[in-house]
Amino acid sequence: MKKNRISSFSLLTLGLMLTTALEARPPNVVFFLVDDLGWADVGSFGSTFYETPHIDRFTQEGVKFTSAYAACHVCSPTRSSILTGKYPARTGLSDWLRGRRDFPFQKLKNVPSVQQLAFEETTLAEAMQSHGYRTAALGKWHLGEAPSTPDAHGFDEHAPQNWSRGAPNRTFYAPYNLDGLEGPEGEYLTDRLTEEALCFMERNQDQPFFLYMAHFAVHDPIEGRGDLVEKYQAKLKVNPASTTDRFVLEGNPDDANPLSRAELDELIEDEAYAGYKVLPQRTVKIKQHQDNVEFAGMVEAIDQSLGRILTKLESLGLADDTVVIFFADNGGMSGMNLGNPTRSITEAQLDRAFSTSNLPLRGAKGWLYEGGIRVPCIVKWPGHGQSGSVVDEPIISTDFYPTILEMAGLPAMPKQHRDGVSLAPLVTGSDGFDREAIFWHFPHYSNHGMQSPAGAIRAGDFKLLEYFENDTVQLFDLKNDIGEQHDLAQTQPEKAVELRAKLHAWRDSVGARMPGPNPDYDGGLN
Repeated sequence: MKKNRISSFSLLTLGLMLTTALEARPPNVVFFLVDDLGWADVGSFGSTFYETPHIDRFTQEGVKFTSAYAACHVCSPTRSSILTGKYPARTGLSDWLRGRRDFPFQKLKNVPSVQQLAFEETTLAEAMQSHGYRTAALGKWHLGEAPSTPDAHGFDEHAPQNWSRGAPNRTFYAPYNLDGLEGPEGEYLTDRLTEEALCFMERNQDQPFFLYMAHFAVHDPIEGRGDLVEKYQAKLKVNPASTTDRFVLEGNPDDANPLSRAELDELIEDEAYAGYKVLPQRTVKIKQHQDNVEFAGMVEAIDQSLGRILTKLESLGLADDTVVIFFADNGGMSGMNLGNPTRSITEAQLDRAFSTSNLPLRGAKGWLYEGGIRVPCIVKWPGHGQSGSVVDEPIISTDFYPTILEMAGLPAMPKQHRDGVSLAPLVTGSDGFDREAIFWHFPHYSNHGMQSPAGAIRAGDFKLLEYFENDTVQLFDLKNDIGEQHDLAQTQPEKAVELRAKLHAWRDSVGARMPGPNPDYDGGLN
């Protein structure tokens, strides 16, 4: 009897130890990052054309952030900010890699951008790896060529290998011509990456894991999955898009004599502004309708990817032990790529050059207007976070590093993620989130418009943009003017001066580099 009592006691003790061990296991983390997904490209954020049932359902399970921002309006700097917790201006990785070359039309020279994620940074992956996490980076890297590859920055696994570019190798269909990614001919790349993610989670279900699921989609080439493209072609036949106001004209607000909205709306009717290229007075066109069936197919494939990952977590019994974050690296490509300012396309090529509309936001990928930097964001923290709540507090991509550490119960690293603030209080609905402003610095000419290099600050409801060619500023009240149509710089000069001073002080504090004169300047385009 005594022996049996000892055995029972031992079994009870062992059971308690196992229970404690399971309870002590930190949560898994899935960071689901979409490339070039606009703020309004998701049903729960306003799209009525693209169908995203899994994302919409996920929105009800987590916290929806309506004022979430990418640290840059192009990809590489935002991705760096996620993994380092630092602003691009601080790390010097401030443009997409390789970056746009200089042209004689530029009054200023582009600041040289750092060409790889620095080894001196302790990335989020390295931080998690050091605490026993198994880590994987699947999909787009675009943070440097060898030796600055994912495995050199804390990822145990990554695919594809030996591919540092920002888009797939010419196509979204197999054969992919990407090392480490193979599938049957005709398979879709988004589906293949999802399959790799499911396998990674299954292999590592018995230990905490960090999955950086960084899809190539919905970046160009704009190629939707065939079955989904057919679906949207049929949908568009039933509800054809409007043929009016397909595009709006945008100019450079930093020109010596910038065009007003009324002037731009009048000029777009002029024959001289009929094409799709850099138009007179340095103007370009921005798409105003979500009616691209190829792009719609890409968006829904992304939605299905998230759905499959969430379903896999459920089947593995890990859904209640996994933090899931949904985010995009910059706004939608509603302006065509003009990296070559002589590029011109025809009407037949529009769906390969313009992916979506960012309305009600102004601008596009490559712009500091809201359409370039405000993105969809949803965070689910099982057992701690709210469900179905909406937060309008401005947040930015540097915040994810300290947020994930806190949610995982890991020690903060304030010297590393020095530009981030943990979002945990916002997710749980408690007090403790405090920040005065967020900032942007882009000392380059963008591929997706003809604006000057510029910076911006958002403090409360106000946002100020400062352009570097002619020191022009614009001021908007985003609470009452989310479309940034009413410049208040002249009517509220005190607020403009206040925010500009804060922007300059921040630039000094992070060591932001400013563009200098271009010795090859030829007087500009047109």
